Amino acid sequence: MSDEQNLFGRQLPLASGPANSNSRPAIVTIGQRRQCQRCHQWLLPTDQLPNRAWYCRQCLQLGRLTSQNKLYTIPEPNRFVRMKGPILTWPGKLSPTQGAAATAILDLARQRRNQLLWAVTGAGKTEIVYPALAWALAQNWRVAWVSPRVDVCLELAPRLQQAFGHVPQTLLHGKQKAPYQYCQLTLCTTHQLLRFHAAFDWIIVDEVDAFPLATSPLLKTAIATAQKPTGSHLYLTATPGEQLQRQVRQKKVAVTYLPLRYHGVLLPQISVCLIWRWRERLAKGRLDPKLIRQLQNYQQRGQRFLLFVPHVIDLKPVAQALQQAGIVGGLTVHATDNDRAAKVQAMRDRTIPFLITTTILERGVTFPNIAVIVLGGDDPVFSTAALVQIAGRAGRHRDFPTGAVTVYCHSQSRRVRLAQRMIAQLNRQGKRLGGRQQ
Repeated sequence: MSDEQNLFGRQLPLASGPANSNSRPAIVTIGQRRQCQRCHQWLLPTDQLPNRAWYCRQCLQLGRLTSQNKLYTIPEPNRFVRMKGPILTWPGKLSPTQGAAATAILDLARQRRNQLLWAVTGAGKTEIVYPALAWALAQNWRVAWVSPRVDVCLELAPRLQQAFGHVPQTLLHGKQKAPYQYCQLTLCTTHQLLRFHAAFDWIIVDEVDAFPLATSPLLKTAIATAQKPTGSHLYLTATPGEQLQRQVRQKKVAVTYLPLRYHGVLLPQISVCLIWRWRERLAKGRLDPKLIRQLQNYQQRGQRFLLFVPHVIDLKPVAQALQQAGIVGGLTVHATDNDRAAKVQAMRDRTIPFLITTTILERGVTFPNIAVIVLGGDDPVFSTAALVQIAGRAGRHRDFPTGAVTVYCHSQSRRVRLAQRMIAQLNRQGKRLGGRQQ
């Protein structure tokens, strides 16, 4: 890859750039304040180095940027190699409801409208986007498919590679070791968009309501900065936040609804099991007998499962309590786990029977034929949206369209009740489209 291609639509701190590149100060002073030009966040008065240079702590994880740096870029030329063969190589077929949603998304993409696909978990959002993505690539658009969750990117990468077999693609995330490649289709975490400037004609934002994107002005700015002034974006989610719903009501964002899963079976409803003082039991190395019996039954009949716990600190004692009860073979996983990707892949490959996990696996991952259990479902970490997303891990596969979802908690909190209500409402809408009960 040439030095020019490395800068197409990107903004990088360099000692110097090619003759046709543009440069600007990495940090500028506006009045009495200083602003980073990579992430557009304001510096604090204390963000100063011993040499008196200013630095941005907000995007520090992408490499330190100081007032002594310049950002170099070359305007995006959409200079892509002509593809040999068909753009869309996906052999699947959309259902009638999926096809209608796909047509609506394509029409809005052609109009360069900002839009939202609001579809239940397991509706097949990824495949629904394929026709519009194929059209955009045929127009020589540069496209980014982004998510705040690295697990989502890792699951999407092989699917997109198979569905668009002749389209050069690049995958970018914080732990990626492969060198950057200039490609027409970029799959990356939202943090990686901070390296781009007016690069993309279309940005597809998967799981737009997920942490940390939902609460991060920096990441929302990253999307706006990486998008061309003439570009547009598509949000994908099953549980849009109130701010996004407000934009829909104000007609700032067009919306396409899909309240039914692709296989036509309705969402699994949450079953609640009340247990008392489970943390006190856990401190003594034990779990509630009802939970143990359920998991022993799963293991005896070969039923694989995900067990969600509220916090990282709960993982080890829960794993030890399960082992003591003879429930063995599973692994624990959390956001900063160095072996996170390998463990999730092992669950996909069906080489382990279960994962004990925090909310990092609440969305964007698919494991065929699993049951879902939430321990401490009334803990504040489990929002209503998180519980709906967690429930949506069950019954996602066409060959295994059903699955049990059990939430163990001290009390049936408001968040749990709202999650049950939201699932019931979605299922009522799904029934109108011919959805079947589990």
